Parts: sequence; C-alpha cells; structure tokens
Amino acid sequence: MKENFSIREYSVDDKEEVLTLLRLNTPKYFAPAEEADFEHYLDQERELYYVLISEDKIVGCGGINFDDKKTVGKLSWDIMHPDYRGRNLGKLLVLYRLQKLTAIESVKTITVRTSQLAYEFYKKQGFDVLEVAKDFWAEGIDMYKMEFRRKAVLREFPKVKPGPAEGWDNWE
Repeated sequence: MKENFSIREYSVDDKEEVLTLLRLNTPKYFAPAEEADFEHYLDQERELYYVLISEDKIVGCGGINFDDKKTVGKLSWDIMHPDYRGRNLGKLLVLYRLQKLTAIESVKTITVRTSQLAYEFYKKQGFDVLEVAKDFWAEGIDMYKMEFRRKAVLREFPKVKPGPAEGWDNWE
C-alpha cells in the first residue's frame, strides 16, 4: 500500500508542530537544552527548511543551510515523528534535499552533523564519517560530522516524482 505524503517548505505557522516533533524525540535523540537552539534556528538561521506531511499532519522536518560562499550545503535539524520511523519517510526527506543540493552548481560538498544515535542512517544514505566529537551536543550525545560521498545512492533510490504544492506525493 502506498503512503500518501507531501514535502513542502516550512511556514512560520508550522513552528509549534515541528517543536512538538522535537519534544517527542527528547531525550532519546535530542538533549532538552537543544529546544532553545532549534527555536533560534527556526527564527534566525533557517535558510531552507521543509516539512513532510502524512495523513494531514507534519511527521518530519529537515533543513538545508549553506556555508563557504554556498559551496557547502549542510543538512540540518532532521526530525521524524517516532510513530513514522521505518516507513522510508526519513530517507525520502534526505533524498529530497540531496537532489536539491546536487542541482545547485555552486555546491561542491554536502555535510551533516548528527549523533551516534543516527549516524548509521546517514551512512546508508551515502555519507561517510569525517570526525567524532564526544559529548558535543550534550553529555552522552556525541557529534558525528559526515560528508556525502556516494552520489550513486541517488540513482539507486526508487524514482521520486514531483507532486502538488511544491512537494512530492508519491514514489514508486
């Protein structure tokens, strides 16, 4: 059975829903103190941010930021609703942003900073670990800096087709 979903740009009206997603993942994936950081990011640092909608609610979100004169694209603040894990929706949200980044000519490097709790997920999406910083995010939550190296992953992923409202509504 196909799951109906869409990806669209974040709106300030989405703020409470995405903060709720973060809270649902705290303290397992995020330290309680990170909520203030995330709220600051949404209000002040967000460049491109997307929400993933399923069953008429936001079930995931993730962003793109740029560095070094837009030659580095960074995946940022990926969050999935715990009840929607294991449905390939997180993978789809990563793929969506990787395809956007690889289409930007100036972007030469794509990175993500994550934790020991999620780095294996990014490894499966074509990222390699560059460095590990112990207790970076909080005590017991290490930072894994990773770089996208295997663009073949984009070719191997099921065909994704554009959908309504600037999002995607299906994949085969």
